[in-house]
Amino acid sequence: MSVDFSSGRVEGINYLDNQPVAVWFDGGIITKIERIEKLNKSSEILYLAPGFIDIQVNGYDGVSFSLEGADDSSLEAKHLSVEEIRKITKELWAQGVTSYFPTLTTNSQELFLRNISILKEAMNDPENMGSIPGLHFEGPYISAVDGYRGAHPKEHVRIPDWNEFMQLYDSADGKILIVTMAPETEGATDFIRKCREKGIVVSLGHHNGSADQIHEAAEAGAQLSTHLGNGCATTINRHRNPLWPQLTDDRLMASIISDSFHLPPDVLKAFYKIKGAEKTIIISDMVSYAGLPAGLYKIKTGETIEKAPNGHLRFSGQEAGLYGSATPLPEAVSHMMHVTGCSLGDIFKMTAANPAKLHNLNDRGAIEPGKRADFIMFSMNDSKLQIERTFVCGNEVYTR
Repeated sequence: MSVDFSSGRVEGINYLDNQPVAVWFDGGIITKIERIEKLNKSSEILYLAPGFIDIQVNGYDGVSFSLEGADDSSLEAKHLSVEEIRKITKELWAQGVTSYFPTLTTNSQELFLRNISILKEAMNDPENMGSIPGLHFEGPYISAVDGYRGAHPKEHVRIPDWNEFMQLYDSADGKILIVTMAPETEGATDFIRKCREKGIVVSLGHHNGSADQIHEAAEAGAQLSTHLGNGCATTINRHRNPLWPQLTDDRLMASIISDSFHLPPDVLKAFYKIKGAEKTIIISDMVSYAGLPAGLYKIKTGETIEKAPNGHLRFSGQEAGLYGSATPLPEAVSHMMHVTGCSLGDIFKMTAANPAKLHNLNDRGAIEPGKRADFIMFSMNDSKLQIERTFVCGNEVYTR
């Protein structure tokens, strides 16, 4: 596969208005968009839209961005490497994801620094073609309380430390684009202000913040809630809990996992009615078990993870339990459309335009002249979105 920026022309059905359109690109940049009477007879009748931008990907195919090797004693250990990251990038291209944020969850400073060095090399790797614009740190500055902490290791949870974080930020050459943290931790407000001064998006997640603490965090510059409705204890006060203030504070966007397992349909609909397409970002939150076959996997703690044929990841024997997501974004957005009735325009606002705008990725997130030629061509059958072709910087990187 060539990694050079390419030139060319494609035709498809515009995802915004269902009308035929032609898009020209040169040097990997979109140069012109033109409405046409009809598609070329030789052209497949496919929709044309900007590529997905997934701001929370924890791993794939046995590889974790946060661990030393596969978190599984029943698999041959796969260690994080530039070669493995290339494989993940290609798998995500096949899912229509043209940009993604490798997500590092709570761990030791030593491991963070080691993995950052590998990820930084991958970000600069021409074979990844700029598909990794930056990193997401989900932790370590989260709640240490069971339930809110989720699967994050308690021994590595800590209060915000600006000097420690700057060591990570500098080692990543400033490419940490988002930090998920708990607003109730000591020093959180000051930490949020410092992040905003550097243009880092602060997201609230894995926390039990009060309404006052959540609104104070938003006032200080927090902009997002991480996988809203998850990373939360199962037993909470019906009125005084972290959900309501995050939903009602218009300064906070919400990322959601619409994989049909993390949020029941009525919850998904309620969140969407409150936040709307303007303030929602759909994420995959895929973990290292995504891309692996269904079955039982014994993890290093001795517990067993079950991956069901439908992709549901859970601790074995816990029907309602969750152990991250293994659902690709095309399936998640299809479920979102089915449950909420939202349009294709809304879907790509939540999966492309919104994450691009929030993270100042001004060269992507839309099909417009001057943007990167990152787009997907897809079919729609019974409200299910199927990726057929993916282009990154004008290069056709996937064909079904």
